[in-house]
Amino acid sequence: MIDDYKEFEGPIGICTPGTIEAETGLLKNRTAPTRGRGSPWSQDRTWLLGARIVNGDRSFDHPLIPTTALPVLRRPIEPEPSEWAMPTGGPTDETDMVAIGADLDPGTLLAAYRAGLFPMPIDRRRIGWFSPDPRAILPLDGLRVSRSLRRSLRRYEVRFNTRFTEVMEACADPRRPSGWINRAFIDAYSRLHEMGWTHSVETWLDDELVGGLYGVRIGGFFAGESMFHRATDASKVALVHLVYWLNATGGTLLDVQWTTDHLVSLGAVDIDRPDYLDLLHEAVATGGAA
Repeated sequence: MIDDYKEFEGPIGICTPGTIEAETGLLKNRTAPTRGRGSPWSQDRTWLLGARIVNGDRSFDHPLIPTTALPVLRRPIEPEPSEWAMPTGGPTDETDMVAIGADLDPGTLLAAYRAGLFPMPIDRRRIGWFSPDPRAILPLDGLRVSRSLRRSLRRYEVRFNTRFTEVMEACADPRRPSGWINRAFIDAYSRLHEMGWTHSVETWLDDELVGGLYGVRIGGFFAGESMFHRATDASKVALVHLVYWLNATGGTLLDVQWTTDHLVSLGAVDIDRPDYLDLLHEAVATGGAA
């Protein structure tokens, strides 16, 4: 069994499961790994997410996640209320669209996310508002991290909120298949970023931005909007750090909109829209900082 972890950089405790090493405060053998089930990350929230382990008045970051400068949590600026009423009904066809129109003002965007909607352009001028049923989420205790992704975590540097607009522009690259992000969306979400509501998680290699993601955070809720990569596993590494940040700062719900084979491989699941709305309303009301 030890041979399974010959590439693991960190202590492997051989002692009573659940005990804490006195010198480092690290949890030993929280979950006993078993051959054929992947890394212990897939079996235990503490291992999986690099969640901070608290031992009395001391806290420690898990060694599987490299030390990252997490964004300073501050109260975001609440914009003027939207002049638009958000629809409350679910989708009526396979497109999952529930409304057309309105605008991308900060108040409109936040009202939409709080109501379970998100926007996408449907042509050059009109905005569609979507509320999928079922809705895809990535449970914060369910991220799947492969052995190869574990190695990639040691390869890259991850930063938060240093190149937000650049991340959006990379996600909007017209050479990408099924690209949908236009300049109006980049400008709108950049305004929200200046107000403290949107965040970027950026993967860097040799001081070059090679991957990342962005999304909207309201309380304990995070809406993942898009990701990109220019190097192997670069977007996945950003996702691992996003999940770590959410768990470290009171996050409870990570929305990924629709499932894809890629997201399912990382742990995403579909839930019914009413269940999603219940989780959403609870998450936006929590004290998780934006």
